[in-house]
Amino acid sequence: MQRLFSTFPDGWPGTGLAFLRAVAAISVIQHGLAGIWTSTVPLLTMLQLAAAASAGLLLICLWTPVAGVLMAVAELCLLFSHPADPWMHIRLGTLGVALAMLGPGAWSVDARLFGRKRIQIPQR
Repeated sequence: MQRLFSTFPDGWPGTGLAFLRAVAAISVIQHGLAGIWTSTVPLLTMLQLAAAASAGLLLICLWTPVAGVLMAVAELCLLFSHPADPWMHIRLGTLGVALAMLGPGAWSVDARLFGRKRIQIPQR
């Protein structure tokens, strides 16, 4: 995972990235849960569940590139299945792609698991 990204931004860029992840994930989870409870078509329910699950991964900052791409693909499929309001799915899919390209920030589970480590060699 670390080889995908040169840095894990912290400071103001990391804070902005955390806010972007939270806004994208909360809105996808909210729309996904609403779609799961109101949908009668099993395929749409599975797409909403996949979008909500990937947004949950983005919210806890785990597997950010995979979750962002999965969210974008799910929103793209939902775009073609819900022609009434296409712009919401376009926005959320674009946010998923953007988060996949930006990667995780310094305050993420990805940074803790796959980030740069400092190795201290003991003196003799």
